[in-house]
Amino acid sequence: MDWTVYILRCADGTLYTGISNDLERRIAEHEAGQGAKYTKGRGPFQLVYQESCEDRGLASKRENEIKSLDRQAKLAFVAANADSS
Repeated sequence: MDWTVYILRCADGTLYTGISNDLERRIAEHEAGQGAKYTKGRGPFQLVYQESCEDRGLASKRENEIKSLDRQAKLAFVAANADSS
């Protein structure tokens, strides 16, 4: 089963990074306030990056790599990969 690492831009301009095996469902959960605590009340969201991974372990590793970036580096990463979402 494929997993997706994704980055959402929240309405307040912050970025949220997560993983899912059903990205469409997960974004709908975020929009409905049922996603992660961080995203509650921060919608609507814009999907600014997505990356497919073979399994959950690889997706989690990639998520942690992206989450370890500071905001400026994350914004540069999103800009450099804008065509991949």
